[in-house]
Amino acid sequence: MIDAIHHVAIICSDYARSKDFYSRILGLPIIRETYRAERASWKCDLAVGATQIELFSFPAPPPRVSRPEACGLRHLAFAVSDLPAAVRHLQQAGIEVEPIRTDELTGRDFTFFADPDDLPLELYQAGQVLRIAPARGLT
Repeated sequence: MIDAIHHVAIICSDYARSKDFYSRILGLPIIRETYRAERASWKCDLAVGATQIELFSFPAPPPRVSRPEACGLRHLAFAVSDLPAAVRHLQQAGIEVEPIRTDELTGRDFTFFADPDDLPLELYQAGQVLRIAPARGLT
């Protein structure tokens, strides 16, 4: 029924700052940018492989509760081919990045950082040997 994720929508508090973060720092190409006067809202479509991020601005959006673990979308994860290089790139841009850890279920390395609105983002090492651990607690 579902073939793929088409897009993820993000509402930001400072459009220019978030557009710079996602396009310049993360390097996501801008597909199109539209101003919708009737909503006083910008929309920027960014390419992430075959998927897109829709970056929106709205006047005075309420803050999203994200920590501690809140109900709802937990984080957005990006696959990278060279995790240590991606971490260095973010750190050189002044972005705080958590230490690299290994996923105990898959054996793949990952880390977390945040966007300008503190949305949790993950970098996940692509290309490592995938080791699937047996599910725990299921009978």
